[in-house]
Amino acid sequence: MFSLKDKVALLTGASQGIGRETALALAEAGAKVAAAARNEEKLATLVNEIVNAGGDAIAIKMDVAEPEQIKSGFKQVLEKYGRLDILVNNAAITRDGLALRMKQDDWDAVIRTNLTGAHLCTQQALSTMMRARAGRIINIASVVAQMGNAGQSNYVAAKAGLVGLTKAIAIEIASRNITVNAVAPGFIATPMTDVLSQDVKATLKARIPLGRMGTSRDVAAAIVFLASDEAAYITGHVLDVNGGLYLA
Repeated sequence: MFSLKDKVALLTGASQGIGRETALALAEAGAKVAAAARNEEKLATLVNEIVNAGGDAIAIKMDVAEPEQIKSGFKQVLEKYGRLDILVNNAAITRDGLALRMKQDDWDAVIRTNLTGAHLCTQQALSTMMRARAGRIINIASVVAQMGNAGQSNYVAAKAGLVGLTKAIAIEIASRNITVNAVAPGFIATPMTDVLSQDVKATLKARIPLGRMGTSRDVAAAIVFLASDEAAYITGHVLDVNGGLYLA
């Protein structure tokens, strides 16, 4: 079950954390992986790891805040593989600060990368998927899109926007046999959370019914499932991977 053999997947934000683990999981499931991110050195290491394990992967230098880089990246994927079956919109940044003092540049940067970037990548993917009348689009949202979080109004707004985008596009293109879903991770042990103090981490864990922070592998497994044929009748859904932190 959950085989992605011969499928082609493009994953943004692939160089570290959830993105890196998802790239490995997609490859393990049999997909050909186009790993996209800004950090070419980390991408090269990731691609080598996949290839050395017998998989098929290429590195795509892509900043999703730059529309021309998005177009170029998708073009490279189609030139290499001739198709695109799976898009995972994972790239994200943070520029935290209280709303009262938040600089417009910090607001704009987060919205541009986390929301507009996903929209532009989806546009590129749809042009190919609609012709094929098949495809999977998976957006990586966040538990804070559902419950809010002080000091992250820009990030929360962008991730909540991704949830709305997921539902809207799911309805638009369902007739073409393309599904669009979101995964909403809770507090996951990644480089983004590594900077938190041990006291803050302990406080977070106390709020999680399962008693631990999630792993990137926990999230990657959910993404592989939604990308698989077994999830063919699921669309417009937000799959929570949060240890019970937020129960909708």
